Amino acid sequence: MISSNRYSQILTALAVLVLSSVPAIATATPEHAVADTIKAGRFDNGKMWAFEYPPLDYLAETYDFTPDDAWFERARLSVLRIPGCSASFISPTGLVVTNHHCVRARVSAISEPGENLLDNGFYARSLGEERRIPGYYADQLIAIEDITDEVDEAMTRIDESATLGNSRKEILEEIEARIRSAHQDVSNLQVQIIPLYNGGRHSAYVFRRYTDVRLVFAVELQLGFFGGDGDNFTYPRYALDFSFLRIYGEDGTPLESPNHFGFSDAGVEEGDLIFVIGNPGSTSRQATVSQLEFFRDVSVDHTLGTLNRRLIEFRAFYDEDPVSGEALNLRNTIFSISNSQKAFTGRDEALKDPMLIARRADGERQFRASIEADLELNARFGHALDDIAAIQVEKRVFGSEYGAFRYIESSLFSSATIRRGIQAVRYLRAAGVDSAAAASASRSLMAVQDRPEGLERRLLKARLDEISNFLGEDDASVRAMMRGLTAAERTSRILSSSVLANAERTRDAVDRGTLSASDPGVALVEAFFDSYDQFMIGFDRLLARERELQGQIGKARFAVYGVTVPSDATFSPRFTDGIVKGYSYNGTLAPPYTTLYGLMDHFYSYGGHPDWTLPAKWRNPPADLQLGTPLNFVSTSDTIGGNSGSPAVTRNLEIVGLNFDRNIEGLSRDYIYLPDRGRNIMVDMRAVKETLDKVYDADRIVLELTTGTMAETEEAADAIQDRN
Repeated sequence: MISSNRYSQILTALAVLVLSSVPAIATATPEHAVADTIKAGRFDNGKMWAFEYPPLDYLAETYDFTPDDAWFERARLSVLRIPGCSASFISPTGLVVTNHHCVRARVSAISEPGENLLDNGFYARSLGEERRIPGYYADQLIAIEDITDEVDEAMTRIDESATLGNSRKEILEEIEARIRSAHQDVSNLQVQIIPLYNGGRHSAYVFRRYTDVRLVFAVELQLGFFGGDGDNFTYPRYALDFSFLRIYGEDGTPLESPNHFGFSDAGVEEGDLIFVIGNPGSTSRQATVSQLEFFRDVSVDHTLGTLNRRLIEFRAFYDEDPVSGEALNLRNTIFSISNSQKAFTGRDEALKDPMLIARRADGERQFRASIEADLELNARFGHALDDIAAIQVEKRVFGSEYGAFRYIESSLFSSATIRRGIQAVRYLRAAGVDSAAAASASRSLMAVQDRPEGLERRLLKARLDEISNFLGEDDASVRAMMRGLTAAERTSRILSSSVLANAERTRDAVDRGTLSASDPGVALVEAFFDSYDQFMIGFDRLLARERELQGQIGKARFAVYGVTVPSDATFSPRFTDGIVKGYSYNGTLAPPYTTLYGLMDHFYSYGGHPDWTLPAKWRNPPADLQLGTPLNFVSTSDTIGGNSGSPAVTRNLEIVGLNFDRNIEGLSRDYIYLPDRGRNIMVDMRAVKETLDKVYDADRIVLELTTGTMAETEEAADAIQDRN
């Protein structure tokens, strides 16, 4: 049931919607007048080109470059998608290069007793020492099929009595089954249907998945994450963020990989064209202005707040109990949350920049005018922009609940007790009524793992504070939840008295049938469960309608602009062009590349600060180490999260760098691509080769990287190099 207060909020929101449709009478303010002069740019939607929609005319016009089908095929088959990141083949025998931070957690996971590979690094001096990473994989995109017409035609035959979501799901499953049948000869086949242009078009991507992936080399954490949080999303930069893997075939031998990138001895200079090829995670550049304003005022704001609060709790627990923190791999968790925090801070600041909104608004005005100028497009899609704006008004009604319940069922961010409580309520309500729902809730309840008591206490208290602060102390569910106690007091009561505070006691209670609504943990969640449930149902309904409208807008966008405007990123393979180029910042100039000299200078200049310290072997580097070697460089290439580990290649498909970050000015790229100061940051492959050779004595990798010849041992590599 909706409370009277909530009903009043809904009426207010609807009133705002009605009033917002009335033409404005007031004269524009000077600020608005300035905004009205801002115009959209040609590439505001970026340059993350899909392989099935290459901008051939643009490449020829801009760079006098006309890649053929063979170029695109080799580029696509040389790139890999690994969990959360990108990678690429750089030899004919399965050698793969990516960022250190992409495999950082895996390096910790494969450390044997007495080892600390994360801090000390790893090098397999022989094939036999290459260490398999359990549960890891790499996906290679082997085929693409445009299925837009097939999806659209099938959608016209949907039974009106069926829900849109279920029907779409069934249609896509049928198409996936057809495609699988056509590729029966491919082992470990993965088919992913990618909605491009927010569902305006669909492509079926066929991946070959490799599951025998082994670690060959990883630098020390201090080199891979040199500069720590302070340098994250900044430039100039001095990080050796690289690692090497090898993929093995089903017969247990190194994979034959005929499609791979060559190595460029010359590297790149300022002004050179490069292509970054990888798997950009997600962007919102084709969001409407009303959606961007919702991001600004609600979703990004609340998400950033949650990240800030959780980071405080995780750091505090690690400081209190580093032994448990290491056992939980909490350092890597903190690195990841901190990275997200900084990224969302950049998004928040970008959305609050009136110039960005004004530029997007001009682009939307042009897009709307193009739709209205075409009778057919206007009849089909002329309403969509206004309809999606109306949905944002309705979504704002749930703003408080969005903040209160953000990530509440997340295994990372939420309390185990709260998560068990939610499943326990579902289980108890379904028991004797819906056996399937009860069984599902029971499985989910049993799957929640314990956390160390100190961390669980912090996360439970943080959640109680959030619910109280966002819903308000006078909210009925908050009063029932808190029972007049502080969050700290309520947390202590729950953890000391509820079976849900412990996985074993929870399992025992379910098995014996003694779990009931009277349990303090269950009662805690029951207090707010209806508010949470109504929020989830109502908000999800709005999101479903929003997705449908986004698909309509996507179809209109493709009809108006074609391949000249790429789709938003979808963590699927894309290529992006860019120029190696420095930029002005903070009253000075950022150079196109930094060198190993800068790495050493930072070590000495910061006087032993932990973020800029160096391992012992680096403090007295070999005399023949060329400190003038380029270390990191920047370009105007269009990248985002997910592009980490992406190879930067020349037009001849020779690898020159590894994308690993953006600068602060590039954090607005979630919503708009502005190449005047935004840059992607890459590890220069010349520094990779130089340090492998001189500092790490990893001749086996250097030989394979530069010549394609695989040596089974370090000694064999030395012998081959001596002969040459």
